[in-house]
Amino acid sequence: MSRRLPLIALLVVLALWLAAAYGLRFALMEDSQWVGICVDQAQRWECQVRNGLGLLIHFRIIAWAGLGGALLAFFVPGRAGWWLAVAALVFALPALVLYSASLAVFAVVIAALRLVRAPRVTA
Repeated sequence: MSRRLPLIALLVVLALWLAAAYGLRFALMEDSQWVGICVDQAQRWECQVRNGLGLLIHFRIIAWAGLGGALLAFFVPGRAGWWLAVAALVFALPALVLYSASLAVFAVVIAALRLVRAPRVTA
């Protein structure tokens, strides 16, 4: 098995995750039909999800989670830091799409740098 195969698989999964975030943005958050439906029937589960996601976007919780995770991952050594960087990307990529790009771009860059960092060689 190639050493790069896990990284390639991760990139494919993250690309699908990014596509899902775009789908959520354009199908639920920006679709004008949901504005009318949620005004009339605010108790529908779709409207509750839309409302909760709107609060997460407004308070930039998704972006701060990504940035915090990326910063933590940058300083944690070994596989734990690598997995923290993956988790940070899971938060940062949707934050890029969901209106919090100013913070999320830093989280994506820091997490990506952590993912490609060469392992330390101890003598």
